[in-house]
Amino acid sequence: MKKIRTMSSVALLALAFTACGQNNDGDDKDNAKGATIGVAMPTKSSERWIADGANVKKELEARGYKVKLVFGEDDPDQQVSQIENLITQDVKALVIAAIDNKSLNNVVQQAADADVPVIAYDRLILGTKNVDYYASFDNEKVGEMQGRYIVQKLGLKDGSKKGPFTIELFAGSNDDNNTRYFFKGAMSILQPYLDSKALVVKSGQTELNRITTLRWDGATAQKRMEDILTSSYKRDKIDAVLSPYDGISIGIISALRSDGYGTADKPWPVITGQDAELASVKSIIADEQTQTVYKDLRKLADVAAKMVDASLKGEKPPINDTKSYDNRVKVVPAYLLQPVSVDRSNYEKVLVGGGWYTQDELS
Repeated sequence: MKKIRTMSSVALLALAFTACGQNNDGDDKDNAKGATIGVAMPTKSSERWIADGANVKKELEARGYKVKLVFGEDDPDQQVSQIENLITQDVKALVIAAIDNKSLNNVVQQAADADVPVIAYDRLILGTKNVDYYASFDNEKVGEMQGRYIVQKLGLKDGSKKGPFTIELFAGSNDDNNTRYFFKGAMSILQPYLDSKALVVKSGQTELNRITTLRWDGATAQKRMEDILTSSYKRDKIDAVLSPYDGISIGIISALRSDGYGTADKPWPVITGQDAELASVKSIIADEQTQTVYKDLRKLADVAAKMVDASLKGEKPPINDTKSYDNRVKVVPAYLLQPVSVDRSNYEKVLVGGGWYTQDELS
């Protein structure tokens, strides 16, 4: 009888553990229902980040979550404070597009201590193990598209023209990890032509640390372009400008216009961009800016929301890259979407046909 009672006790204990495990699995999904997610975006000064915030909020709410959305207005300290507040408000996950990729280490440690998963959104957070996943586009390919477009538009690719052509190089913010990926991609295409002197940077400013644009600011880019025109192009004209982002492109165009470009004597150079912002698409239609790289932010928001959902339910999130994004402490599992090059030849098909803009918005 003693032996039977012992066996019964073991069996009951096993059943208790099994039931406990089943309840935990269910609790993961139950706890996810109606949870509040914190979303921290960099600024409202760029239409793309406003769209990102709205899209992420929409996708999370469609999955049954509540959302607290904040914008840091390009102030790293303000963003840190906002994220700290979100953690104290008991958010269950964080989606963060960093203003400064090195300023968030302490606050994401706070998130980890509270068991709050962190999704880095389009900008990788550096120097910490406390980033769970990264949702972005193939950033190196963005730069490749910009560089390739310049080469093709100048006629260097097919050999119809030999040059030399003048080019000036602009890069994004030095505190954004994506900047080096965009630049690396572009230079993988442009460098052979710089080496052969088919492309010439008359300002001599070719190193990444000399061509960055803090906070991706258009006015800063405009001032730098004005200085370059004054110092290096008194007699020559610019044939191409590598610009990594539409807001920077608009600043460059303003400087060029003030210097007489956009006329028969000084036609617009080839000018690249990124994000297909409305002002730049209109500029492309008007034959000013030449190209932009379109990234469907609706798809990016969907990926980020899926990462949140999977993290809270104990499931596997969508991942297609486990090698590329080393944040100097760990390789962050990522899902990378594919960008699309857009110019006058295909903006209607891609942007209007894809539902990003209406024809009336572009008129």
